[in-house]
Amino acid sequence: MPIFAVKTTARQERTVADMIANREEPEIHAVLAPDSLTSYVMVEADNNAVINRVLEEIPHARGLVGDGAATSGMAEVEHFLSPTPDVEGIAEGDIVELVAGPFKGEKARVQRIDETKDQVTVELYEATVPIPVTVRGDQIRVLDSEER
Repeated sequence: MPIFAVKTTARQERTVADMIANREEPEIHAVLAPDSLTSYVMVEADNNAVINRVLEEIPHARGLVGDGAATSGMAEVEHFLSPTPDVEGIAEGDIVELVAGPFKGEKARVQRIDETKDQVTVELYEATVPIPVTVRGDQIRVLDSEER
């Protein structure tokens, strides 16, 4: 099944994707608006004619990329389909700053990483008694990595 790239107005990708998805067109099978892809929406459809017809009625949709004949395969968009865990790029021993929660602003050293739960156990630097604290991966920012 071919996948077509639709050019959109910047920051209107989600709106355009929702409008395309809400249309009851049997020839359109899937719509994808990944956060990492600015000004584009990926549409899986039988052909470019049905997409051109739908886009005429959708604001913020600028049209198909190229002449509409160029399509992408599943291999080219597959990396958008699986989310990357928040703990990716964090290693044991890294110095991090907590950016949310009760210890916001504190510096800590990573002790353990649980990729299945997307959690990191850290030990606060300035604590009198070392206390392990477990936080979500999106609540920390790496300041210094031992791997660098």
